[in-house]
Amino acid sequence: MFKQFVAKAIAARRKKSIDKWSLNPILTQQKVFKKLITSASKTKFGLDHNFNKIKNHKDYVKNIPIRDYEGFKSYIELIKNGEKNILWKGAPIYFAITSGTTSGTKYIPITKESLPEHLNASKNAIFLYINETGNTSFLSGKFIFLQGSPILGLEGVIKTGRLSGISAHHIPNYLQSNRLPSWETNCIEDWEKKVDKIIEETIDQDMTIIGGIPSWVQMYFEKITKLKNKKIGDVFKNLNLFIYGGVNFEPYKKKFTDLIGRNVDSIELYPASEGFFAYQNTQKSKDLLLLLDSGIFYEFISVDDFNSNNHKRITVEEVVTDVNYVLIISTNAGLWAYNTGDTITFTSLTPHKILVTGRIKHFISAFGEHVIVKNVENAIQEVCNELNILITEFTVAPQVNTTNELPYHEWFIEPSSNKIDTNELSSLLDAAMQKQNKYYLDLIQGKILQPLKIKLIKKGGFNDYMRSQNKLGGQFKIPKLANDRKIADVLLGFTQTKD
Repeated sequence: MFKQFVAKAIAARRKKSIDKWSLNPILTQQKVFKKLITSASKTKFGLDHNFNKIKNHKDYVKNIPIRDYEGFKSYIELIKNGEKNILWKGAPIYFAITSGTTSGTKYIPITKESLPEHLNASKNAIFLYINETGNTSFLSGKFIFLQGSPILGLEGVIKTGRLSGISAHHIPNYLQSNRLPSWETNCIEDWEKKVDKIIEETIDQDMTIIGGIPSWVQMYFEKITKLKNKKIGDVFKNLNLFIYGGVNFEPYKKKFTDLIGRNVDSIELYPASEGFFAYQNTQKSKDLLLLLDSGIFYEFISVDDFNSNNHKRITVEEVVTDVNYVLIISTNAGLWAYNTGDTITFTSLTPHKILVTGRIKHFISAFGEHVIVKNVENAIQEVCNELNILITEFTVAPQVNTTNELPYHEWFIEPSSNKIDTNELSSLLDAAMQKQNKYYLDLIQGKILQPLKIKLIKKGGFNDYMRSQNKLGGQFKIPKLANDRKIADVLLGFTQTKD
């Protein structure tokens, strides 16, 4: 087909372009840095922070401290009031709204310069997939991305909505005929009603690409298999590509393979309201190519330094592999030395490739164990493979308020079936955690902690919990770790046997 021929030609050109900047990381980031500083030098933020005196990264660190969203709120309020040239030249074309743990709703600016970077990154990831595999058959079928409502509101004079909803307004015309669900269905706010309507519109279509956060795509798949009494691969015979982001897919992979009935290729994306940071550029490995040429200047602080209030900021020139870093960004949307709260580690420096290891606030260290998301995800994946079991969802929290026994980590796990031996599962999980984290091993061996305990969540319990928190669907997801029991204590009401 003509469309497939053109796609392969474009894919080859994109690959050459991406190779050019990815293999010249330092020069690429220097150009981005210079362009950002020059473009914003006459903004209010630029004048407030002496952009005209910034010649290099050392000057930048001296003049611009690290901020989270709270540090930008006064500037955001000026933008809401209609003022221009505040964080970036002119005014944002959108605010992407996202939920903050301390700031409430956050209003992240998206500018005419940053929007194309959001949109092009996912397309480039697909083009790299086409270039590597030669697979273009999915272009003739239908595709769906389970996402938030595209209905936009106004915050001051700025159009406002969730990032996925904003992106829905910019689907290229040549893809509109392939895109599902209908606009009307996409606008449904109630998630369960929306999924039911999406199923109605897609169940008899030739779906070749499906995308979204794994937990919500899983809900979509489970409802279809119940209706059809078939594997997803038999319902959608030409489905061959799953695109996802937001969470690590590995803990869900076994469940997806079971639901689909066969393996399908997947592409991981690393988007956020603040910027599109990375994507999977090859099917040969699961690490992600850091996007160094997309209007974002990156800085990194080792997690150890960050936790000791030593905010030593380094660039791509100084990073090393296998160190956990906090990701700091400056962007062409007007965020400057912004703490994303995400933690990453580099797997390669030629080119710069990363794995997302979690959130700086999502950890357990009630006793100095420094457990991060990657530890628990790797542990549960290892044990599920060993026992050949499927897990729908899980989260972990410390239990420090014990009587006549040592404290422990409490795992809340929703299995796909009731055929599960919790004693065996807890024993293997604890052994896996001791391999994943030496501090945890020391605490177990030193009799400071006792081995982990498991609470089984009833079928659909995590969805019931999310519903009770008004967070069912969209971009919401269960944190895998918490250093407190705010989630855990509520989940006790959703266990298979309450005690």
